[in-house]
Amino acid sequence: MLCVGLTTVDVSQRVAEFPVPGQKVQSLGVHLAPGGPAANAARAVAALGHRAVLLTAVGGELGDFARSRLHPVEVHSVGAGGPALSMVAVRERDGERTVISRNAAGFAVDVAVDPTLVEAADVVLVDGHLGPLALGAARHAKRLGVPVVLDAGSWKPVLDDLLPLVDVAACSAAFELPEAEVHARGVPLVIRTHGPRPVTWSRGGATGSQPVPVVEARDTNGAGDVWHGALAVAVARGLAVDDAVRWANEVAAVRVRHTAWDWVEELGRWRDSG
Repeated sequence: MLCVGLTTVDVSQRVAEFPVPGQKVQSLGVHLAPGGPAANAARAVAALGHRAVLLTAVGGELGDFARSRLHPVEVHSVGAGGPALSMVAVRERDGERTVISRNAAGFAVDVAVDPTLVEAADVVLVDGHLGPLALGAARHAKRLGVPVVLDAGSWKPVLDDLLPLVDVAACSAAFELPEAEVHARGVPLVIRTHGPRPVTWSRGGATGSQPVPVVEARDTNGAGDVWHGALAVAVARGLAVDDAVRWANEVAAVRVRHTAWDWVEELGRWRDSG
């Protein structure tokens, strides 16, 4: 699995309630770990027992920290800049989170993608944050017949060129384009998450939906990233759409039941339990 895109370093603080403007609050705990859509997906892929390769931008001291915590993910860094520093507040009573991050703003990654990384992959997962990397990897994948899965959380300029290369677009509820428009841009399978409501999909005129497991949420930060990683693994395994979505839903439920401290280890235990 090749995951292409953003890595951050997340400073996660658990709070009883989110502060109002001007208020200071004492957190219930703090945790420092790699984050970001592509990195979280890669960590989930590895925890699920699949080979995970991450193509991203991780430079400097923060990059060294991220690399040290991403093992056993195989990390390839290109360009200048990164990772971004993200400040995350997670509400104790329901796991809701709020995030402040620069994401990929100011990163310079206009470099060629090593085609051997794509050749060795069974699926390429892109988040669109590092546009030139996503586009380069998707073009190689299209040429080689490797499926491309897009984490479509929000609209990014690169998507005008990227969408025609995508096999599976997994869209958030907030993604601006309707399903019909995503199909019209050349994407065969479109899946949309709706928070706690059922995940829907459409392909070739067929549609379906899968419910989201009801769990006690402790931390929702990165749950969508983990869901995308699990979906990409399901695509690599050749699961039918309903089965792939159902399995990704179950994996994301494991993530939200746990915290930034322990979700990777707990996901590995869940996998081992069958």
